[in-house]
Amino acid sequence: MADERSAVIKIGDTEYELLLTTKATKEIAKKYGGLSNLGDKLINSENYEEAISEIVWLIVTLANQPILIYNFKNKDKKKELLTEDEVELLTTPNDLATYKDAITEALFKGTKRNVESEETKNALGE
Repeated sequence: MADERSAVIKIGDTEYELLLTTKATKEIAKKYGGLSNLGDKLINSENYEEAISEIVWLIVTLANQPILIYNFKNKDKKKELLTEDEVELLTTPNDLATYKDAITEALFKGTKRNVESEETKNALGE
């Protein structure tokens, strides 16, 4: 299910792919001012309830990206989007803590840059 751009988590009995798309990046930027501010917001949340809400929102946002892509490609048989209520009802706070690695992996893979350098000859042509 997951590819080189995503990570997988299990919510209830269902596996969800977490994927950072341009659309998700825009939503994160709108809410936090950019990906770089996301970590600060999660770490510096005012209280436990706020921290949980932020993590749940992020999980829903990333998990819905593959569903939105599927729905875009399969307009006649759309899947339902994951909701914050579903995540809150089907997980424990411990689950949310374990999802941190998958969230980090999805964000890393979504922002990873493949840098390739060309071999160049030196100025003397050697």
